[in-house]
Amino acid sequence: MEIRSTNDDDVGVFVDTVHAAFGRFPETPVDGGGLWWSALEADRCLLATAADGRPVGTAAAHSFELTLPGEILVPASGVTAVGVLPSHRRQGVLSAMMRHQLAQLRARGEFLSVLLASEAPIYGRFGYGPATYTARLTVPRHRAAPTLPRARAAAATQETGAVEVLRRAECGDVLEEVYDRYRRAQPGALSRPHRWWALRAGQPPISPAPRHVAVHRDADGVPDGYASYSIGESQTLTVDETIATDDAVFTALARFGLGHDLVSQVVFKHVPPGHPLRWQFADFRAGEVSGDTDWLWVRLLDVPRALSARGWCTDGELVLDVEDPFLGEHGRYLLTVRDGKADCVPTDREPDLSLDVRDLGSVYLGGTAPSTLVRAGHIRAHHPEAAALADALFRADRSPHCLHWF
Repeated sequence: MEIRSTNDDDVGVFVDTVHAAFGRFPETPVDGGGLWWSALEADRCLLATAADGRPVGTAAAHSFELTLPGEILVPASGVTAVGVLPSHRRQGVLSAMMRHQLAQLRARGEFLSVLLASEAPIYGRFGYGPATYTARLTVPRHRAAPTLPRARAAAATQETGAVEVLRRAECGDVLEEVYDRYRRAQPGALSRPHRWWALRAGQPPISPAPRHVAVHRDADGVPDGYASYSIGESQTLTVDETIATDDAVFTALARFGLGHDLVSQVVFKHVPPGHPLRWQFADFRAGEVSGDTDWLWVRLLDVPRALSARGWCTDGELVLDVEDPFLGEHGRYLLTVRDGKADCVPTDREPDLSLDVRDLGSVYLGGTAPSTLVRAGHIRAHHPEAAALADALFRADRSPHCLHWF
């Protein structure tokens, strides 16, 4: 078997192979683009071929920026289009491609890789851990009466902007600009490069799928949020994503959807953990949470660089003993945090925690408490205070959340 990078001449073969791996056929091109694979970067795609030259597997990586705690932007490879033909599964093709890809990413000087897992059991063995989470919130319109904020400060800061309804084709530049402002401040968010918007490569509201967009503008008329939505069967209004620069804007957009005429219920597809929307209903039970699932998975390729890159909320020291079974690596590191910045260096001190690199990926953005993985039996705490210390250090000032599909 050979694994090689592709070029522009290989695009058709790559696309056909990845679709065949999932038993599907490529979509028919539509006006305005909209093919998800049109955003692939040919020099970042891998093709595995059998001894006779036939393609049997694919893997690719997008060039993104990931927002870390502390509003720090770093490069991250978004792994995608990973597939092996059914005839060649369980023969080591996937493992070989993953190992080849990780080596390639390191050679490019990258220290973080992320992906969306089609099946949860697959990617942990390659060192990826779930790091952000999302859920669906369904609200029957007849139960959506809002409650008044009880804090005077909250009442005084109710937003004073306005919402206008536009067609998707009318507001592409607005969506791109608002999303970019949002993702720079949201831990766990990924960039959406301009070429994605230009090629309409992705899911709504990037894709050409027909959508209405509620655009929120502040008191000065500057766009600061949007909600992409459609109304389907059973009079259900489904919100693809709500992008808002603050909670008041999110509330205004949510109330716009909940106040839509001829709608029986509103489904918000991507609600971050701990979001206050449910608390803003007079009936707390009005919002039904479902589809609570992982979203972005994180893989650290260089532990010291990754831990030194993010921002931190608490000072302290922690010794981490990290195993990387897939790459056959092991390291022990002293993490020292002072004034929001970290230094991470090799050490021979006794560890506070012993963990797999996949578990370090899960706690990296602050969306998974280390103590949760201690209690699950995945992280070993070497003394009673270790888990609480790790929780305090890895906590983020804002829960990580990712909306971008790739």
